[in-house]
Amino acid sequence: MAVAEVVIKQEAAEALDLEVRVLELCQRSGEVSHDLIRKELPQHVEPARLATAINRLLSTGRLEVLKQGDVLFYRTKNAEVLGSLQGADNEEKLVYQIIEEAQTKGIWTRDIRQRSGLNETQLKKVLKTLESKKIVKQLKSVGNQKKKVYMLFSLEPDQSVTGGPWFTDQDFESEFVDVLMQQCYKFLQHKAAASAP
Repeated sequence: MAVAEVVIKQEAAEALDLEVRVLELCQRSGEVSHDLIRKELPQHVEPARLATAINRLLSTGRLEVLKQGDVLFYRTKNAEVLGSLQGADNEEKLVYQIIEEAQTKGIWTRDIRQRSGLNETQLKKVLKTLESKKIVKQLKSVGNQKKKVYMLFSLEPDQSVTGGPWFTDQDFESEFVDVLMQQCYKFLQHKAAASAP
């Protein structure tokens, strides 16, 4: 009986060590392909043990899988966000993943609802919870101010969402444009005067 316990504890320790090594590799390199993980690990690591370690990291939310073409990539999840999502229900995690995929462009409420399959009431509740935890933020798009756009709290919105330097808080900066126009006019007048005989 004592021999079996020793073998089980050793296997558990080896599995944990394998998980740590995969996480360290992902943290060092950002996104890591499955083939690169195989190359970086010792030859004696069985594919089944590696698959178990990766599946455990995926199921505990410490790692996420991406697919580019036919190649699988893995990357670690943000530890701060993981702490905020601890104890979150599946609906919150699903909505978070959908918003995360949108990156700096953000995603409309309607699109989140369609992709998540949640009804409007459930979605509003989930979004309010994620906003209160400062995981996501709501913006109004310059292109369509009636539609709410959500993105991760830590990201800066793309210029297509904010309007860039021409807009402040979704309001067109007409004074800025006027000053810029006047300066351009003065510059052109100065150049014309300097080139005149």
